[in-house]
Amino acid sequence: MDGGTEQPLKFSDPLRTAKGETRAWVEPVALKTLWFNTGTLCNLACVNCYIESTPSNDALIYLTAAEVASYLDEIEREQLGTEEIGFTGGEPFMNPDFLPMLEDTLGRGFRALVLTNAMRPMEKRAEALLALQQRYGDQLEVRVSVDHYAQPQHETERGPRSWAPMLKGLRWLSAQGFNLSAAGRTCWGEDDAAMREGFRQLFADENIHIDVDDPHHLILFPEMDEQAEVPEITTACWGILNVSPDDMMCATSRMVIHRKGEPHPVVAACTLLPYDAGFELGRSLKQSLQPVRLNHPHCAKFCVLGGGACSAT
Repeated sequence: MDGGTEQPLKFSDPLRTAKGETRAWVEPVALKTLWFNTGTLCNLACVNCYIESTPSNDALIYLTAAEVASYLDEIEREQLGTEEIGFTGGEPFMNPDFLPMLEDTLGRGFRALVLTNAMRPMEKRAEALLALQQRYGDQLEVRVSVDHYAQPQHETERGPRSWAPMLKGLRWLSAQGFNLSAAGRTCWGEDDAAMREGFRQLFADENIHIDVDDPHHLILFPEMDEQAEVPEITTACWGILNVSPDDMMCATSRMVIHRKGEPHPVVAACTLLPYDAGFELGRSLKQSLQPVRLNHPHCAKFCVLGGGACSAT
């Protein structure tokens, strides 16, 4: 042993990096998108699910329609100007209150974005979902997770027998004229053009109407791995990378979660970090509109370096 001082760990101090530089932060610009995590329970157990959703993981319990309504009330009461409400999970269609909360959202005039795997939980509620689509049209967007345009890679992530039910749901959504998008992943060693070309062929073969050249309608998300070696983001990085903090997801969005065993929901900084207490920003939306220190590998890899964002706006 040389008796020297041990270097601080990366992402351990919200104010300083391991090298002692000022950690970057993001100021809230506006609450354009509010996400609701409807609960972590899912019909699948994906290999690299960032939120660890499985058929048995209820670490984030089901939100209720009344809880969602209270946050929509706050948006209106505080005149927060929110445009879009996003629903994620887990699988939102497994939440027994999901259709009422979706109808409440649309009825108040918000755009709604629903993230789903388009499998059996959605199929079981297809009639009610279609009724909402017929009433609200493109105000409702459904985004389906399709990890790759080929079955072997998709099922490597999502498990055997996950491909055909997903395609069935995707075909149904397209045939019914839903405002439809798809989300893939970029962990396969293929460049953007090759991925989009593969999806173009898949959608043409299956008669699915999604514009693969529109990055809003085919989103290719950067991969997230908390163990991967990623740089910490300092205040100097904005200029070096020519990236604006205002373009980060946490500048314009928040997510409501309800942790198991806790008496009430809370607001988290973003969709990617529901379990990290350092990114919990209080019970109310107004309270949550405070600066966010980029003190997590996901902040660096997914958002700043990867350009990832979950919302449709």
